[in-house]
Amino acid sequence: ELFGSVEPILPSLREDGIVVWVLGSGPYPPGAVALQDLLDEASGELEPEDIWQPEDMNDTCLYIFTSGTTGGCPGLAGRGVLGEQREDLMPNPPLPGLPKAARISHLKSIMCLSFYELVGASSQDVVYLALPLYHMAGSLLGIFSTGATCVLKEKFSASQFWDDCRAEGVTVFQYIGELCRYLVNQPQRPGEREHGLRLAVGSGLRPDVWRSFLQRFGPIRIVETYGMTEGNVTLFNYTG
Repeated sequence: ELFGSVEPILPSLREDGIVVWVLGSGPYPPGAVALQDLLDEASGELEPEDIWQPEDMNDTCLYIFTSGTTGGCPGLAGRGVLGEQREDLMPNPPLPGLPKAARISHLKSIMCLSFYELVGASSQDVVYLALPLYHMAGSLLGIFSTGATCVLKEKFSASQFWDDCRAEGVTVFQYIGELCRYLVNQPQRPGEREHGLRLAVGSGLRPDVWRSFLQRFGPIRIVETYGMTEGNVTLFNYTG
């Protein structure tokens, strides 16, 4: 459904050797590869290790999109905590604080898989996720490693949130701080504490919103993290 945004630059992407996969009902425009067809044709057997095993765990696994609000060139310039400096990835001159791709290594991707286990989630949980999947928070923080169920929303709705939680049996909420503020700013409704939410994890939650959230919606454990853009160093605040 979003292919129209990419279609005008398809020729340039092909010149750069970039493949565009499309998932959804056809017909597919020229130059796009139908991902579902490839998935249907794929073997259920595990490929030999020399195919899927990276040569170096600090090699690039994927790129995430970052808005660039912190300036510089996130993930590209300088030496990362988990990987050596990559001169081939450093722009010259350095990019300003603009939207860009940030490099995520195989090692960092694997480390991210432990996130939900660290904060106390398990396969019995149902995680509510309305964050974009092109960023660390939505894509890499371990829902799959715990075996939890994910309620994936196309967009966040403060007025619908608690109804969704009750209907889907949500026990864990992954947020950015403003989402909690939106919930606190909603008009009060009956039954706001009648839910199964036990854990909220995220970043950017202001202290006053933190207090108001707990006072209004009940004894929910909140775990606040810092350093979420590329995750080079991450700190946790679980005491408030």
